[in-house]
Amino acid sequence: MASKPGPPITPKGMAALKARYDHLLGKERPEIVEIVSWAAGNGDRSENGDYLYGRKRMREIDRELGYLSRRMKACRVVDPSEQPNKARVFFGARVELADEDDERMTVQIVGDDEQDAGTGRVGWSSPIAKAIKGASIGDLRTVRLPGGLKEWEVMAVHYD
Repeated sequence: MASKPGPPITPKGMAALKARYDHLLGKERPEIVEIVSWAAGNGDRSENGDYLYGRKRMREIDRELGYLSRRMKACRVVDPSEQPNKARVFFGARVELADEDDERMTVQIVGDDEQDAGTGRVGWSSPIAKAIKGASIGDLRTVRLPGGLKEWEVMAVHYD
């Protein structure tokens, strides 16, 4: 049985995950290990704030390192610039949308690990991304939002 491909991520998104992993492993964790070692040498550990905080922070770092490692293994890098059909909305597309009042919005469909609504980067599995996948310029798509249904028209599709 073939394994299901992992969730998509842009090359930039994968680089950000790797940079975070490298920072935690190469810089932050060794600094905490040093603090914990120093604090452990100061006697009673049960009342030593540096020791207790350091151990807690080290567990948090190790947990995040494990998460990042699993995500980097699971995700598959998809380069939007290599999309063969640039006239339709697929992963990595930057899409200009207009609602019935001609209010404009531009979104880019990215991996769920790299979404940031404040900058218009919406996750692959978000309601708006699901609604506009496969759309072409001029297509109308209805998106189910918390406030109800909203219809958007695809005005432009770009790939970086």
